[in-house]
Amino acid sequence: MRRIDYMTVAGIVAGIGLMAGSLIMGGNPKLFWNVPSLMVTVGGSFAAVLINFSFQDVKNVFGTVKQAFTTDLMDPEELIELFGELARKARREGLLALEDDADRLDDPFFKKGIQMMVDAMEPETIRQILETDMAYMARRHEIGQSIFKTWGNLAPSFGLIGTLIGLVQMLAKLDKPEALGPSMALALITTFYGAIMAYMIFIPLAGKLGLRSEQEMMLHQMMLEGIIAIQSGVNPRILEERLRSFLPAKPKGRQAEGEDVVMGEAADRQF
Repeated sequence: MRRIDYMTVAGIVAGIGLMAGSLIMGGNPKLFWNVPSLMVTVGGSFAAVLINFSFQDVKNVFGTVKQAFTTDLMDPEELIELFGELARKARREGLLALEDDADRLDDPFFKKGIQMMVDAMEPETIRQILETDMAYMARRHEIGQSIFKTWGNLAPSFGLIGTLIGLVQMLAKLDKPEALGPSMALALITTFYGAIMAYMIFIPLAGKLGLRSEQEMMLHQMMLEGIIAIQSGVNPRILEERLRSFLPAKPKGRQAEGEDVVMGEAADRQF
């Protein structure tokens, strides 16, 4: 289920709101609207992005930007419970019984792994195929992040270019002292636009996409380890504890509980 990332929305709304409030409190906000400055900063930096990347990369990134505002990633604890359930079912009914469970998650990676396991492929082969998929997925994510990082780095530079253009135009009016003030203000607006684009939009978006990529990679790594463990016949409780090792450290009480589970399994094997 796709959920809205309220932190991204709240950050953008708060940033725009605080900035708009500051402009209104400082006087006339219309002074900060200038179409030629937007053309230089937004248009110029976007043109440079097109030079730096392929058309397909730029086209795809506008589709992936929605990942910064929404997420459909599964909760890791729910994923652990699911694999524990699958492991118990495999023990009772065999691996072939898991064929219908490939649709439990709307994730092609999960479906592919479960199907290969049901088809009795070698664990090493499954690992190689899924790790290759993860590597290509990470590469696609890196391209999206790189586009926004590059755009964020270019925007202030084009803001400076716009400022230089404005200064040249201002110097051409030295014989009109009354026009110097407005001309200087217009020259500085392009720098303002470039800073806003870089530090409130593009660089933060690149950071959020990087976080999303890390979360998805962790879930897929958990899926990979869970699939290999089920095929190897690992005890469901041990499998769940092994997958929990991917998560941040739990309080001591939770760690002690996990140790009791593993010790209990060891004791069962002794008897």
